[in-house]
Amino acid sequence: PCLTWLCSPLAEKTGKVLGEFCQCYKEQYGVALFNSVRYEIEGNGGPQAQLLHRKVPLEDHVIYSGNLFQYIEENKKWRNRFCVVPHNYGLVLYENKLAYERDLPPRLQVNSAGYKILTSVDQYLELVNSSLPGVTPKSGHSPILKCPTDFPLILWHPYSRHYYFCVMTGKEQEKWRAVFQDCVRHCNNGISEDSKVEAPAFTDAVRMYRQAKEQYGTWDMLCGNETQVRTCPPRAGVGGLRAEQCPQSLLPSQVLSNLVMEELLPELRTTIGPRLKGKAQERQRTWIQISDAVYRMVYEQTKAQYDAVMAKCEQERPQMESTIRTDMDQIITSKEHLASKIRAFVLPKAEICVRNHVQPYISSILEALMTPTSQGFAEVREVFFKEVTDMNMNIVNEGGLEKLVEYMEKLSHLAFHPVKMQSCYEKMDQLKLEGLQQRFDVSSTSVFKQRAQIHMRQQMDDAVYTFETLLHQELGKLQGKDDLCKSIQRILERVLKKYDYDSSTVRKKFFREALLQITIPFLLKKLAPTCKGELAKFQELIFEDFASFILVENTYEEVVLQSVMKDIMQAVKEAAVQRKHNLYRDSMVMHNSDPNLHLLGEGIPIDWGEEYSGQSEAEPEADKRRRAKQVVSVIQDDEGVLPYEVGAEALLQPGSPEPREPEEPDPGVLPSSSDGVKEIRELLVKESLGDADVPSGASMHQATRPSPKPRADVPSEAKVPCATPASPAPRAETLSPSTGTPCHQPSDKETGEEVAPGGGECSRPQPMGTTESGEGVQTEF
Repeated sequence: PCLTWLCSPLAEKTGKVLGEFCQCYKEQYGVALFNSVRYEIEGNGGPQAQLLHRKVPLEDHVIYSGNLFQYIEENKKWRNRFCVVPHNYGLVLYENKLAYERDLPPRLQVNSAGYKILTSVDQYLELVNSSLPGVTPKSGHSPILKCPTDFPLILWHPYSRHYYFCVMTGKEQEKWRAVFQDCVRHCNNGISEDSKVEAPAFTDAVRMYRQAKEQYGTWDMLCGNETQVRTCPPRAGVGGLRAEQCPQSLLPSQVLSNLVMEELLPELRTTIGPRLKGKAQERQRTWIQISDAVYRMVYEQTKAQYDAVMAKCEQERPQMESTIRTDMDQIITSKEHLASKIRAFVLPKAEICVRNHVQPYISSILEALMTPTSQGFAEVREVFFKEVTDMNMNIVNEGGLEKLVEYMEKLSHLAFHPVKMQSCYEKMDQLKLEGLQQRFDVSSTSVFKQRAQIHMRQQMDDAVYTFETLLHQELGKLQGKDDLCKSIQRILERVLKKYDYDSSTVRKKFFREALLQITIPFLLKKLAPTCKGELAKFQELIFEDFASFILVENTYEEVVLQSVMKDIMQAVKEAAVQRKHNLYRDSMVMHNSDPNLHLLGEGIPIDWGEEYSGQSEAEPEADKRRRAKQVVSVIQDDEGVLPYEVGAEALLQPGSPEPREPEEPDPGVLPSSSDGVKEIRELLVKESLGDADVPSGASMHQATRPSPKPRADVPSEAKVPCATPASPAPRAETLSPSTGTPCHQPSDKETGEEVAPGGGECSRPQPMGTTESGEGVQTEF
C-alpha cells in the first residue's frame, strides 16, 4: 500500500536519472568505438604472457553443493535447503537434494552481486539499524532476526532483500563463507574486459554521470552479473530454469539500478520513514521489503530504457565505424590539436597540484598496496607448488596413470576451490589505506581487494592449465612411473618460472591502475573549481563531423592523467628493484622457451577422466549430464554427514513422486515466534549429538565436535556413518559409530518442515540407482 501513491513519482525520478545517464552513454559510445578501432589498427606492444589461458574454465561444472538452513520470511520458519553453486556462481536453492537430482524447479536463485557476507547477527543488526535512522529497538526487545545456531551466514544488500542462512558448526560456517565470498567476488566482477566498446562506454558513462554530481572516486556498487534473480514457485513449469540457463545482458541494468537507488534512497527514507507504524522491528522489516520492491521496480524500468538506447547505438554503429576507418588520420590530428590547447591551459595547474598533494604520498600508497598483494601472489605460488608436489609424492607411493588421472581432475579446478584459495585471498584483508584513504577520499578498499583476488585466481588457473597442457603432451613419451615423476617435477619448475614472470607483469599493471584510480579522482576534484568551467570554450576546436568521437571532457581527463603518470611509472619501476616484492624489472623480457606452447593451448580442452578412463564406448549424453551435475564438484569434502542432511532427504520417500508442499501451515511444526528460538537451538544441538542416548559427561558444547570420517577412510562396515549407505541392501537401523545405539534421524518437526509419511527409517531413499556420498557433494557410480 505504501508504494501505490509512490509509483508515479518513482517512475518519473527514475526516468530523469536514466535520461541523463543515457545521454552520457551515447557520447561515450562513440569515443569507445573510436578507441577500439584505433587499437585494432595500431595495436600495442605489451609483454606477451608466458602462461596459457583457459577459455572456458568451468563449463558443465558445479562449484559446490550442500545443505544449510534458510530463514523463510513469509512464514518465519527455518527450512532445510540444498544449495548448489553452478559455474556462473549463482546461488540456487532447492527443496532438497533429490529435488535437484530430479531436475525439479529451484526454490530460489540469488545473484550475489553487491552483497556483503556477514557471520554475526550483531553485524547485521548494526547495518539494519543504520539503514533507517531513528528506528532502533529498545534494549531488552527482540531483534529483527534470531538465529537458532551460533553460526549464521547473512547476505546483506543496501537496496535489495536480505537472505538468512545458518549451519551447525564453525567449520561449516567458514566453508560456506568462503563459497559465498567467491560468489560475491565473481558476480561483482561481471563487467567483461572482452567487450571493447560496450564495457568501457558503460563504465566511463557511469563515472562521468557521478562526477557531474560531484561524486568522485571508486564506487562499490559498480558491480553486477548476468545471473538472473528469481524466486521460483514450488511446482511452476516455467520458473524451473537452472541458473546457467538464465537470460543474459542483465549486468548494465543492475548497475544502473544501483545508480538510481543511490539517488532515490535518501528521498525515499525521508518520505516513507515517518509513515511506518508498529514496533521498531516491524518498521525495519517493512522498510527492507519496501526498499526491495522499489529496487525491483527500478530494475524493470531501467532494463527497458537501457535496452532501447543499446539498440539505437548498435543500429548506428556500422555508419560510425565506417566514418572512423575512413577519417582515422584526420580524427587523430584533430584530437591532438585539442589536447595541445587543453594541455597548455591545464598542465601548469595540474603539475602544481601533483607536486604538492599527490607526489609525496605515491610511495606510501604503493607500499600499502604492494605488501598484501605480493604476499597473496606468493601464497598462490606456494599453494600450486604444494598441490603438484603432493600429487607427485602420492603417485610415487600409490603408483600409476590411474592415480595421475584422479589427481589431475582435482588439480584442474584448483583455482576455483574456494577453501583452498582462501589462504591466498585472505592476504588482501591486510590492505589498509588509513590516513591516505581520508586524504584521497577513497570510500572503500574493497574494490582493490576484489580486483587483486580476481587476478590471483586467474593466475592460478593459468598456471594449472599450462601445467596440464605440458604434462598431457609428455604422457605419450613416458616409459614408467619414475619417468612420470621426473617429468612432473621438471614441468613444475618450468611453469613456476613462467608464473613468476606473468605474476610480476600482472601485479605491476594492477599497481599502476590502482594508483590512477586513487589519484585521478582526487586531482579532478581539486582542479574542478579552476578548470572545469573553462572547458566549454574548447568545444569550438572540434570539427562537427568528428564530434561523436572526440569529447572535451575525456581529453581533459587524459591531460590530467598524463600529469601524474610519469610519477606513478617511476614509483612502480623503483619498487621492482626491491627484491622483497619479487617483481621483474621493466627491462627484463622473458624469451619464450616453449614457442609452440600457445598453439597447444588452442586445442581441445583436456578431459582427464574421459580420455584415460578406459571406456571403449562413448558415454551417453544423459549420463554425462548427470555425472557433470553430481560428480564434478570442485570441493571434495573430507567431512562426514551434516547432522541435518538426512532430514532434508527424508522429505521425499520412495513412494513420493514429488516433494511435499513445505509452505503450507502445519499445526505440528515448532512455533515460529522469537520465544521458540531457544527450543529450536536445543533441538538442532540434539541433532548434531545424535539422540538422547549421549554418553554421560557429554555437554551441549560438543555439538561442534569433528564429524565422522568419510567412508573411503573406513576399513569396515561397522564404522560407516549412519547417513551414508554402506551396502547395496540398506538395513532399517544403522549403528552409530560412536555409541553403538540406533542412529537418530532428525524429524521434520525439528527442521521446521512438514511431516512426510514413512519417514521413520534411518536409511535414505536411493534415487535412480546412484550411491550418495556422505555430504551430498559427490556421487560415485
